[in-house]
Amino acid sequence: MMNQRSMRIIGRFLIVSTLGLGLPLQSAQAGLVGTDRVTVSAQSQSDRDRIRSFLDREDVRKELQQQGIDANTAKARVDALTDAEVQKVAGRLDKMPAGGDILGILFTIFVILLVTDILGFTKVFSFTRPIK
Repeated sequence: MMNQRSMRIIGRFLIVSTLGLGLPLQSAQAGLVGTDRVTVSAQSQSDRDRIRSFLDREDVRKELQQQGIDANTAKARVDALTDAEVQKVAGRLDKMPAGGDILGILFTIFVILLVTDILGFTKVFSFTRPIK
C-alpha cells in the first residue's frame, strides 16, 4: 500500500512525462550534398591553411606585434572567418608580389579584427566597445 505522499509524487511525475510527450522533437534531415559545396569547402580550407602559413612567417609576426596584435589571436580569428572573408583575404595574398606588400594584408587582417571587435564577436583590442 502506498501512502498519499508517494501517490502525489508518482502523479506529478506522470503529468510531467505526459506533457513532455507532446513537445516537438527535432528530426534529422538527410540530403545530398552537391559537388559545388564540397569544392567550395575544400577550397576554403586550403585558403585558411595558406593564411595561417602566412601568419607563421617571422616578418609577419614582427609586423603584427608592432601593430599590437598577437599572431595566435590572429590565427584564431582566421578559423572564425566566413568562407567569403577567407576567399577575400586569400585573394589579397595571391595579388601580392613575392615578399611584397605585407602592410596591405596586415591592414586587411587589422580591419577584420577591428570589425569583429566592434560587432562583439571578439575582444582583441582594448580601445573598442562592442555595439549592442
